[in-house]
Amino acid sequence: MVRRIIQINEDKCNGCGACASACHEGAIGMVDGKAKLLRDDYCDGLGDCLPTCPTGAIKFVEREAAAYDEEAVKENMKKRAAQGKDGKPEVSETAVGAVASEHVAPQAGAVSQPTGGCPGSRMRMLREQAEKEDVLAGEINFVKAPASQLAQWPCQIKLVPTNAPYFNGAKLLIAADCTAYAYANMHSDFMSGRITLIGCPKLDAVDYSEKLTEIIANNNIASVTVVRMEVPCCGGLEYAAKMALKNSGKFIPWQVVTISTDGKILE
Repeated sequence: MVRRIIQINEDKCNGCGACASACHEGAIGMVDGKAKLLRDDYCDGLGDCLPTCPTGAIKFVEREAAAYDEEAVKENMKKRAAQGKDGKPEVSETAVGAVASEHVAPQAGAVSQPTGGCPGSRMRMLREQAEKEDVLAGEINFVKAPASQLAQWPCQIKLVPTNAPYFNGAKLLIAADCTAYAYANMHSDFMSGRITLIGCPKLDAVDYSEKLTEIIANNNIASVTVVRMEVPCCGGLEYAAKMALKNSGKFIPWQVVTISTDGKILE
């Protein structure tokens, strides 16, 4: 099958090992001081490794490759664990520092743990303490909540029926799970007047593009808005939406909005 998969330029690789550490599937290994794709079926095509590479040696390509095999990945990780490895090679402090500084910018009032690996999993304290008006005598002071703008149920991409009547003429919002927690005005700014579909390509470990293609191709969708987080694993959601638009054969207005981990819209 032809699918999206990584390609490593060995001439650009400096052997830091950051990409191998970021790859949770164990698809990348260090061989003779260079990063190599060990097996095609270990690569899920989500690209956690791309932004960790300080030299830009990794890119996506579309080529003939074996399908991603989740069971094979699990078996491989079990074997590595049994051998006393955690599936992640040692990474130099220099490489980790480069990854942390280049790809996760320090934020005011934030505490960052520059541990390398997936930026989406890196611990950061965004608020050291709640505002005084939010907490009184150890109890949360609740204010009247605005009305929810969720227009339908279910909203998970994996669960929603592809032929639901609410898709007719709908403005479609495809949002990463974390966006509603990071961006305070998610309901009013993005969900209002739209049909909302949510998902996380990292946790669901599925390719949403086929189902989204079916939804867009078989319904009268007016527009598509993708709201994702800045972390690299969210690239899988954006990619799935773009592939769905392309494969549907329709010309539909679309946009991608990226939310930072501290809740700001990135330009």
